[in-house]
Amino acid sequence: MFNDFSPIDPDNVQPYVYEDERSLSLHFDMSSTQSRMLRADPYALALDYTRTMMGFVLVQPRPESILMIGLGGGSLAKYCHKHLPEADITVVEINPHVIAMREAFFVPADDARFRVVQDDGARFVARTGRRHDLLMVDGFSYDGQPEALSTPAFYRGCRAALSPRGMAVVNLHNEEPECGVLVGRIARAFDGDLCTVPSECAGNRLVFAGRSADFDRCSMDFEARWAALAEVHRRTLRSCAARFARGLHRPTATASAREIA
Repeated sequence: MFNDFSPIDPDNVQPYVYEDERSLSLHFDMSSTQSRMLRADPYALALDYTRTMMGFVLVQPRPESILMIGLGGGSLAKYCHKHLPEADITVVEINPHVIAMREAFFVPADDARFRVVQDDGARFVARTGRRHDLLMVDGFSYDGQPEALSTPAFYRGCRAALSPRGMAVVNLHNEEPECGVLVGRIARAFDGDLCTVPSECAGNRLVFAGRSADFDRCSMDFEARWAALAEVHRRTLRSCAARFARGLHRPTATASAREIA
């Protein structure tokens, strides 16, 4: 349940960590889990929606520059840092209290190719002069999905921040009619070049926006691309491969992924 009193500044709320014998999880309140880390494997992606977001490796397997909006418990940041060693990664997080918990969740220290920046994600995207191969948007506050990360201008900025063959991956709460409105905004920003994939429990919808030609190639070569993935990516994606293939809207990819699953 949410607290009885809404915070004055939802971007500055102090989160807390819930621990049990198997995992640590990050919460603003008990109504939803922001992030979960398995004690047995801190770098594994414990939540299905994060595993589904990693489906981008089937389309863009070796991004050289990644921009992430939203740190949370750092699940995606540390997975990409560990398993995409050629990528330069910038993570933007607005809440200083979230950043302060990075060590508890094994988020890597800043180094030459990895950094966490405290800033407003929408403002950072609008001002960046760099072009990225991958832009991941997974920013949520105490109040849920921030308006600043949901506007048509923000999504246009995401497209402008991408390299010529870049891709954006956006995590949305799968609640209608709001989710449909946001998918429409992303579609207009990317001229309709996107596919959407639900999470396993259907509580989230992941939007992959880039170039239709890249999605088409992934669909046609799905089985070969799957075989070419590193084993760690195949383990991560095994439970969501069929859903990702269906999102590509190509029966050949769906058939191949069904055999994988």
